[in-house]
Amino acid sequence: MNGLWAVLRKELTQMARDRATVFFALLIPVFELILFGVIDMNAKNIPTVIFDLSRTQESRSLTSELQATGYLKIVGEARSRAELQQAIVAGRAQVGVEIPPDYARNLAVGRRADVLIVIDGSDSTVATQALAAANGVVLNEGLQRMLAQANAEPPIEAHPVMLFNPDMRSANLLIPGLIAILLTFSGTILSAFAIVKERERGTLEQLMVTPVSPLAVVLGKIIPYLGLAYVELLIVLVLMRVGFRVPINGSLTLLLLLSSVYLLALLSFGLLISARATSQMEAMQMAMGIMLPSVLLSGYVFPLSALPAPLRLFAHLLPATHFIKIARGIVIRGSTFTDLWQPVVSLLAISLVLIAVSARAFQKTVS
Repeated sequence: MNGLWAVLRKELTQMARDRATVFFALLIPVFELILFGVIDMNAKNIPTVIFDLSRTQESRSLTSELQATGYLKIVGEARSRAELQQAIVAGRAQVGVEIPPDYARNLAVGRRADVLIVIDGSDSTVATQALAAANGVVLNEGLQRMLAQANAEPPIEAHPVMLFNPDMRSANLLIPGLIAILLTFSGTILSAFAIVKERERGTLEQLMVTPVSPLAVVLGKIIPYLGLAYVELLIVLVLMRVGFRVPINGSLTLLLLLSSVYLLALLSFGLLISARATSQMEAMQMAMGIMLPSVLLSGYVFPLSALPAPLRLFAHLLPATHFIKIARGIVIRGSTFTDLWQPVVSLLAISLVLIAVSARAFQKTVS
């Protein structure tokens, strides 16, 4: 045991100086504890579109009951069944309710009134809870009328239709979202390491004094990892289609084009990390500060509607949140660019901000 106190004091001193390690060692468990504690696993405020052909007091009462559950949130009205389905394909709504024109008349004469419930099956958690909430409202409304009119059976019946993933296969949901998570590794961590390794070896300063511009150095370091990320994307898509038999219902070309915008944002994150980190270990720790929220808050693990309002706002600042919408929209729902322009614009805005911030941080580092 000779020298134990000396070694212990030396290690404690090094730990105190390495503030980043202590910070992330304490922050990540606290972050996960708070996150799993505040998130309600029951998806609420699921965007819902109403196609009301009856337009009567009875149909408005049913709409109010759906809104009152807290699980469904009426975000608009459709003027046709095609418009209702288009709202779900575009991702503006995850549930559509069609009330037929004879809804009130059938209730008045004691006949059964049917209600069509169209649900986006691309998110199994949201789809299951939306179906349960809608069926609960219809059953409750029907029981009340059955008791009031002394009918033998509930006068209202719901007819659910599950779109895009009718058999609720988990692979159809998880793998398209997994594309964003996998690209985060290659796009952020590897690009950050490329420059940090030069700094650790002491060769970054040598590169900067050569007749090569700082922009050329950065692009030369990053472009290979952009190509590597595209190769990884193609491998994942092939395995998804051939190995797991997940159909790609949209345009593969559109997915590859929009992936470049996402990769641009990730590479900018990597450049920002490389400008701040002094070692590969520190770069890994800083990258984990991006990876963990990208996995937990992007809608890949928890539905966005289950997040509290502050975390939901923070989630929309993450590139992975918008790319998961794009990937799931193209792969599962067959969405087009017209349907996905909102997440594309958000991703472009995030990319431009990250590029400006990371380029300025890198210039300060090398100057």
